[in-house]
Amino acid sequence: MTPFCPSVSTLIRHTESSDNMALGPIFRRKTFRPSSYHGGIGAWYRRTLPHHPFALFGLPFIVTMVAGSFFLTPATALRYEKHDRKVKQMSKEEELGIGKDRRKVDINEEYYRLAAKDLDSWEQKRVERLPGENDGTI
Repeated sequence: MTPFCPSVSTLIRHTESSDNMALGPIFRRKTFRPSSYHGGIGAWYRRTLPHHPFALFGLPFIVTMVAGSFFLTPATALRYEKHDRKVKQMSKEEELGIGKDRRKVDINEEYYRLAAKDLDSWEQKRVERLPGENDGTI
């Protein structure tokens, strides 16, 4: 039997024989605490965290998330403004290529222009199809 791998019966025997140690000689009850553990703001935080978990952990987390949201809003706005400067939505006139040289439309003038046309004598004509395209006739 090696000292690094004690058997279960050895651990039980040591536990029963030792009155002052509940877990036996191998497992110590006192954990190592560095000198910085007992003084300062870190020690105070570790001591009071189990008693007030929301006030010391939850509330700062929520405040950080809300404040981050407010601080990141201008950065996000800048990002979208930059994107909008790059990609500009075209109006219908720009899309069709109609410039400033177009004529003004007057509703009365259009009415009289259409009234002057002979709308009773017309003939229905089929649109020419491309070669190989189905013309829709049976």
